[in-house]
Amino acid sequence: MPKGETADIRLLLVDDHEVLRLGLRTLFSEAGGFHVVGEAGTVTEAIAQGLALTPDVVLMDVRLPDGSGIEACREIRAGHPETRVLFLTSFADDDAVLDTILAGADGFMLKEVSGDELMRAVRSVASGRSILDPGVTRRVLTKVKSLSASADDGKQALAPQEQRVLALVAEGKTNKEIAVALALSEKTVGNYLSNIFQKLHVSRRSQAAVYFSKRFPA
Repeated sequence: MPKGETADIRLLLVDDHEVLRLGLRTLFSEAGGFHVVGEAGTVTEAIAQGLALTPDVVLMDVRLPDGSGIEACREIRAGHPETRVLFLTSFADDDAVLDTILAGADGFMLKEVSGDELMRAVRSVASGRSILDPGVTRRVLTKVKSLSASADDGKQALAPQEQRVLALVAEGKTNKEIAVALALSEKTVGNYLSNIFQKLHVSRRSQAAVYFSKRFPA
């Protein structure tokens, strides 16, 4: 590479709509400074390509046909912590945004964003900065405060092993990683999580993680 030049940002596009992926590929290819190394339309494909291609940035949708892009984010970041993940979605669901943050994502953008704004966001994420829409940020912080305020209302006490599982959930670990860390099977981890959710009266990993951070601050 000639002196003074920087490498193109290696980009993986993850969305189940082929036409949208084509539009994104065209946008980034024509802009220069980007190299689209692959595309994926499912969680399974995203994880496989994210681990095999080691892109600099994964541009990921939250909702995919076979699950959530959030799980793909966890798996990719677990295998390649240096890979950045920027979520691009149509839905500004507060719980989903909180989940993406806990999963290790570097940003969250709505699909109504302009092409120039999206390219700036990808460059920022690639350079190590985080990107989150200010309006979404305010709502998520309000959600966290609300969940924290009621963290102890009517909750059953967690057993020591459940606390250990929840601590790893709060770190953004996948069920597979938790199983390895605690020498358990993934099925057993799933059972623990079901019990934890029932005891805490929550239905999402993000809500359970907020409870943990409130009850057991670092």
